[in-house]
Amino acid sequence: MKQGLFVYGTLHPDRAPEEIQSVVKNMVPIGKGTVVGNLHDLGEYPGLVLDGKRKQRIPGSVFALPDDPDALQALDKYEEFEPKDPDNSLFVRAKRMVTFADGSRKQCWVYIYNQKLPQAS
Repeated sequence: MKQGLFVYGTLHPDRAPEEIQSVVKNMVPIGKGTVVGNLHDLGEYPGLVLDGKRKQRIPGSVFALPDDPDALQALDKYEEFEPKDPDNSLFVRAKRMVTFADGSRKQCWVYIYNQKLPQAS
């Protein structure tokens, strides 16, 4: 089975900006699901974090990644994830358990926000 990517924001083909459209338009929908974490509105995009006191089920969609070996690299670049320097990456890509609407579960890639959250004003 192809690798799955859990999408909760701008990587969704219906919302993706032009700069990443060439990759996301080739992703194949698998289904809707949730991951446990906290979702933050960061202005231009949302950011999923896994720590925090209020863990919620964050809704999203799972897509099969294209066969193109460069697709994951293009997504990493868009999300400002540098595998060789994760500490300084805006997002990191990690495998997390996704629970689908039918109750089934699968490990999928997800981009997790990796910087200090802005203070609420």
